[in-house]
Amino acid sequence: MTEEQNWQVPGAQPPIPPTAPAPQPDYGPPPGYGYPQQPGYGPPPGFGYPQQPGYGPQPGWTPPPKPGLIPLRPLSFGTLIGAPFQTLRRNPKITVGSALLIQAIPSLVVTLLVFGGAALLLGRVFNADRGDQSTLAAGAIGGSIVLGLLSVVISAISGALLQGVVVGEVARGTVGEKLTFRALWRLVKGRIGALIGWSFLLTIAWILPVALVVLVAVALFALGGGPGIGGGVAVVIFGGLGLTALAIWLNTKLVMVPSAIVLERATLRSAVVRSWTLTRGYFWKTLGVILLIGLIVYMVVQIISIPFTVIGAMVGGIFAPTSASDGDPSGFTQLIVSQLSINVLASIVGAIVGAIMSVVQTSAIALLYIDLRMRKEGLDLELVRFVEARQAGRTDIPDPYLAPIRPSAPYPQNAPYPPAGPYPPTGQYPSGSYPPPPPA
Repeated sequence: MTEEQNWQVPGAQPPIPPTAPAPQPDYGPPPGYGYPQQPGYGPPPGFGYPQQPGYGPQPGWTPPPKPGLIPLRPLSFGTLIGAPFQTLRRNPKITVGSALLIQAIPSLVVTLLVFGGAALLLGRVFNADRGDQSTLAAGAIGGSIVLGLLSVVISAISGALLQGVVVGEVARGTVGEKLTFRALWRLVKGRIGALIGWSFLLTIAWILPVALVVLVAVALFALGGGPGIGGGVAVVIFGGLGLTALAIWLNTKLVMVPSAIVLERATLRSAVVRSWTLTRGYFWKTLGVILLIGLIVYMVVQIISIPFTVIGAMVGGIFAPTSASDGDPSGFTQLIVSQLSINVLASIVGAIVGAIMSVVQTSAIALLYIDLRMRKEGLDLELVRFVEARQAGRTDIPDPYLAPIRPSAPYPQNAPYPPAGPYPPTGQYPSGSYPPPPPA
């Protein structure tokens, strides 16, 4: 060490040399502490529970298969809303083509007949002499009723045909099949009569109560005075509200009837019972999907049809601005013809868009039917077996939609165990619900 390193300030204390840290006491056990290991003690070789099947590390979760339109599992609300629109994109030749061929063209024919007949009848009424106008007006009313009934009949038939085709397309598209129109027609042609019968039955079932309410209200209004008018208004208000609530309830409970008719080959009575049973416990979900899809379809149709309605309201003021005030029959006829022309064009566009959107509505109902059968009857398992068997090359596969899977009857509560004997004794308990034998 040099002198510079040893130098320190005069009067300072000499530095303390570093010392080693004091040893810490050892609190552990002394060496050799504890009991010596005795031979024969400890777990024997192979000690432990045997590996049970189904326990231990499980393989990773795999999503359910999706061979076609939807995954083969109970559907979520979002899938029920989005999948109907995918139906149009998946097989547009069938869906859009069927909509145009089966519903749009008949609707256009009905529209032309109704508007053409209305224009002809109104033209005759306004161009006739005053003495003949009352007779011609009565004939125009009768002709309008006939045309209205004709439109109802054609709409019911075309709607039933489209329902059958769309239900078949959704059902086969769920298992990954993309059929042609001819194959779909072979699938549903035997059920067309039942579908048309259901459409007419449903139409008549709603026309009669509405007509009854209208007749009662008209009879009360005809009496005159305060009580008659008040009673007529009350019948119209409360009768309308009651019929609306009844229509919402019954239509929701019976919305699965076309699907059961087509896919299960059910009769009208069996299809009604089937729809009523499937929607039990799922009324509000079914109603919510139907209302939301209906609202979307209505908004789309209105967005496309509103411009034609506005043009139709303006065209009369452009081509015949004084026809309503000058009393000239030719000017009034020109107004009627111009407005009817715009209305016909608007009806054509609306019929095309409405037919396409009706495919979405029918697809939503068919998907609801499939979802309810998955939740209540395990249809998703049957569809998975069908897809796997088809991929294995089998051709003798039964239709998974044809026969509903009935859940086995539960074992009766507080029932005693049967006496000892062969298990299960035949004929004593429902199939599939026999309990295990009691412990010895």
